[in-house]
Amino acid sequence: MVAAHNRRKASLSHATQRFTADRPAILLAMQLQEILYSQGFGTRRVCAGLIQQGLVQVFGDNTHAAPVLCKDASAEFTAVGLRFRVQGVDWPYQDKAYLLLNKPAGTECSQKPSTYPSIYTLLPSPLRLRPQKAAVQGVQAVGRLDQDTTGMLLLTDDGKFIHRMSSPRHHVPKVYEVTVKHPLGARQVDQLLAGVVLDDDPKPVRAAACEAVSEFHLRLTLTEGKYHQVKRMVAAVSNRVEGLHRSRIGALALPPDLAPGQWRWLSADDLALVCVT
Repeated sequence: MVAAHNRRKASLSHATQRFTADRPAILLAMQLQEILYSQGFGTRRVCAGLIQQGLVQVFGDNTHAAPVLCKDASAEFTAVGLRFRVQGVDWPYQDKAYLLLNKPAGTECSQKPSTYPSIYTLLPSPLRLRPQKAAVQGVQAVGRLDQDTTGMLLLTDDGKFIHRMSSPRHHVPKVYEVTVKHPLGARQVDQLLAGVVLDDDPKPVRAAACEAVSEFHLRLTLTEGKYHQVKRMVAAVSNRVEGLHRSRIGALALPPDLAPGQWRWLSADDLALVCVT
């Protein structure tokens, strides 16, 4: 038991390092206007204007101390660990942004939605306007969920993270809570575990795990991300998806206190759980 715990702890540490060790450690001082610019608050001129108009306050090292007004755009601060307040909203400095969104139904994972509102409208503008990094402008969804699918969605401006999480080589497990139209039977569960053939690929697609939680509730774990995969797999065993919710990615579960439409930052511990496979 102790050995297993130590192996898991080492795995978590290694996973965290994959997305922190390669970050540039910005330990040198940066001008406040540059810090705001890097966080998506507009052009350098706009950021300087926010500061000069008295709309920016900076927190000191004492977490309980009130923020201090700074009207000097060229004032220098150490970016890493810095917290500041812009127009009454508190922000932590993030070299790269990693977010978790509880996607509500009736939203599209697209910057240019066709029918339903975009998930990006649920985020504050600085997250959508962060300067371009490695061909990524602002935060982007890591994969997509259908407009009627709810639950866990990761967003980031880290192109390497997007590639890793989207690559089928890494087999990151994703857990779905599936409401089905017809009563579930043991045979359907066995078929999903054994593999079903989809119409675009003769190679069987298997569930990494599958459990009939109740008569109409299926818990399905997948390590691939094919188009409409859950719906097509369930259809292949003569049933139909009536509701679909993603509850877990890797070892990270959707927090119960994160309401549909809400988001939060991912911590280093969260990233480690997401990346454990």
